[in-house]
Amino acid sequence: MNAIDNLQKGTIVRERNVPGTQFLPRSDFFRGGFNIGGPVVLPRSDAGGAPAFVALRDKLFFFTAYERLQTGTASSAGGITTPTGAGFALLNSIPGLSAGNLAIFNQFVPAAPTASGDSITVAGQSIPIGDVSFPAPAFRKQNYFVTNIDFIQSGATTHRGRFSMANNAGLDTAANLPTFFAASPIKQRLFSYTLVHAFTPSLTNETRLAYRRSESSTPVPSGIVFPGLDTFPNIGLDDLGIDIGPNGNAPQFNIENNYQVVNNLSYLVGSHSLKFGGDFRRIISPQTFVQRQRGDYQYFSTELFLRDISPDNIAERNVGTSPYAGDQHVLYAFIQDDYRIRPNVTLNLGLNYSYQEVPRGANDQARNAIASVPGLIEFREPREQKKNFAPKVGIAYAPNFGSGLLGTVFGESGKSSIRAGFSLGYDYIFDNLYILSTPPQAQQTVSIEPTAAIPNFLANGGIRDQATPITSAEDARASTGSYIPDQVVPYSVTYTLSFQRQFLRDYSIEARYLGTRGIHLLTQNRINRQVKVSPTLSGLPTFFSAPAQAQVDALSLDLATINARSSFVPSYTNAGFASNLVGFLSNGNSTYHAGSISLQRRFTNDFQTTAAYTFSHLIDDTTAEVFSTVLSPRRVQDFQNLRAERADSALDRRHRFVISAIYELPFLRTNSNRFARAVFGGFNFSGTYTAEAGQKATVLSGVDSNLNGDSAADRTIRNVNGVKDTGSAVTALLRTCTAFNADATCSQSAASRTVGYLANNPNAEYIQAGAGAASNSARNTLQLPGINNLDLSVFKNFYFGETTRIQLRADFFNAFNHGQYIPGSPNDVTPIGTTAVGQVNTVTPSNVSNNLFNNPSQVFSSNPRVIQMALRFDF
Repeated sequence: MNAIDNLQKGTIVRERNVPGTQFLPRSDFFRGGFNIGGPVVLPRSDAGGAPAFVALRDKLFFFTAYERLQTGTASSAGGITTPTGAGFALLNSIPGLSAGNLAIFNQFVPAAPTASGDSITVAGQSIPIGDVSFPAPAFRKQNYFVTNIDFIQSGATTHRGRFSMANNAGLDTAANLPTFFAASPIKQRLFSYTLVHAFTPSLTNETRLAYRRSESSTPVPSGIVFPGLDTFPNIGLDDLGIDIGPNGNAPQFNIENNYQVVNNLSYLVGSHSLKFGGDFRRIISPQTFVQRQRGDYQYFSTELFLRDISPDNIAERNVGTSPYAGDQHVLYAFIQDDYRIRPNVTLNLGLNYSYQEVPRGANDQARNAIASVPGLIEFREPREQKKNFAPKVGIAYAPNFGSGLLGTVFGESGKSSIRAGFSLGYDYIFDNLYILSTPPQAQQTVSIEPTAAIPNFLANGGIRDQATPITSAEDARASTGSYIPDQVVPYSVTYTLSFQRQFLRDYSIEARYLGTRGIHLLTQNRINRQVKVSPTLSGLPTFFSAPAQAQVDALSLDLATINARSSFVPSYTNAGFASNLVGFLSNGNSTYHAGSISLQRRFTNDFQTTAAYTFSHLIDDTTAEVFSTVLSPRRVQDFQNLRAERADSALDRRHRFVISAIYELPFLRTNSNRFARAVFGGFNFSGTYTAEAGQKATVLSGVDSNLNGDSAADRTIRNVNGVKDTGSAVTALLRTCTAFNADATCSQSAASRTVGYLANNPNAEYIQAGAGAASNSARNTLQLPGINNLDLSVFKNFYFGETTRIQLRADFFNAFNHGQYIPGSPNDVTPIGTTAVGQVNTVTPSNVSNNLFNNPSQVFSSNPRVIQMALRFDF
């Protein structure tokens, strides 16, 4: 049984977290492969019958490559607090707790090695808790194979065949506890055939046929059960910062079969270079993904879970299953004319057309036509957008000012160029966007109100996988949870201007401006939900100094009164819509401006270098429409006020500087001593240095402050006079209790007594917005560390004749082992794949007390130095 098997069978035990235990986290990297290519050699019989071989050196060629990439890591999961060993002993001695839920808690929650001084309360007993960390192993294995065959039939006709295959075997690490990690395979296949034929010297046609298949799945680990339930749910315990259960998006799978036909025609006539083309695709894509299919039960208090009372935060499950079809037809077409007006002026004119059929699965919305409300919302098959024409205009000008002063500054003939362009381009709406938008006749969302307080909730099965029959318009509206509008395809408007100049023979410099506007960007909305508090809608105050109890008692507005407000838009409530109506609306916008300057020295005298600096600013109102961003929420804070979300984007990197160089040592290259030349010559050095501003994050409160029912946390209260980039949790201010139970405990609910909050640290910049308090902070105001990285390579060539060599090389990523605690990698664009890093931008009591908020070194990897050795044989 291997380590992964152990993890999947729930073997996180408390002995792993005893004081003094040290972990050596796994960190390995392997990359190996080969490629080979050349003319195909075929057997042939000569005149005498003896076999001979002939090389079709000018006709038939092949290329084959294989690569295996394997990585293994074991980062430390942090930000979790759990009971200590003594705390577990106390819990197991308390009578009246749910035996089943307590057993699950004992089985999957690791014990903290030491107490932190904090505690949780269960049945009146104070349970000591502490910080816990444990190795969270992950691995990824990729096998990639590609082969090409090229056949030159004649000077006018060429055939090209391509086949590639990629198998990925990795571990899904999205669960909070490694016990629930599961293998997640991805397989991809691609075949293409291309025919290029020149009818005349001025008329050439290219035809390509292609087929691509992709398969991926995110399973639930086998062998893990929750007694009494039909499947293992997700159990979130907010006061501990822990989630018991598999990846919240599991199980799911996706298969895509993509059939493609492309034809491009090029025609040269006079000063015009004309191109016409089209790309037609037929996509067949069965998929399945049911959000919260296993049940999502989120508790503010661990005590409620251990007493088996229904959750006081979220209790929701989607019931019923319905495979989704991402099947669609796609067509792209274009016409382009490169018109040489003068020898030094070329005008580029083009027109593109895009058509994307609405995925077949989205048409299932018509099954819910009975729920339509004239003048408010209509459920039918969405209509496609069919007039997606996109013009493109560009100009390239090579100025010639002679050899005088203007020629020296702005350009001698052939040494300068000015380019300008404008283009409009339509995006592609991915085919599985509406996979969670199935009608209630196929799938329904069932939720329990946080105030329900249902006893024996999980013992009685929690929310069962049973859909409500739809027999009337009222039933349909009450069960409808999604809406698909008519298709509005996002598009971008791009404008650019650049000046390029060659000087000193080997150098060139380019200055460039680029501007882009994104229009009709997709945003994820709950179109029928509204906030209960906002800067313009009264909420609970947050104090920076402790008020007198008499002042607290005099406050009239309390949390119970705010809770009583409706978070549903009245027009939808009056029509009978009782749950979230999730829709992807094309109402987002973005604006990007960038100026860059680059210097390049071409490879001469054994040296080449490129340096570039970019200053840019990206503003948007949403960054993503699905859960692909961790440090900036994918949904807006107020669904009825998108304007309030406009701010610096999470993708805004204000500064970026990159310099790279290649140097080939000239020593001994022509030495007459062959041995000295072979051993000491042929050394090459290359390197890339990158300095880039860090990513920005949205500071969150960790709670649904505006009480609009969204589980995604809201933003904080910004104290402009506070110490920059510091955070503070808050303490609820309660009125004096005026009614008591027989045992002298207060009979009034905490919500009816909560009238405000007190900042624990009034000098902090970011103050947690408690439930019912209005936040005033913008998106993406927390600046995280930037990239300061140097990669180096050293390689040595051993030549054997003119066409054969062996290359031995060493690559040093982050060569100086400089700690870079950033979200991602310093030398690629791989996104963050875990929500655990949310500790760095969330102001909660545990994150603040554990020094996790705005402390990247406690949350992110340092991206340590990686050394890669390679041996290559070229012949």
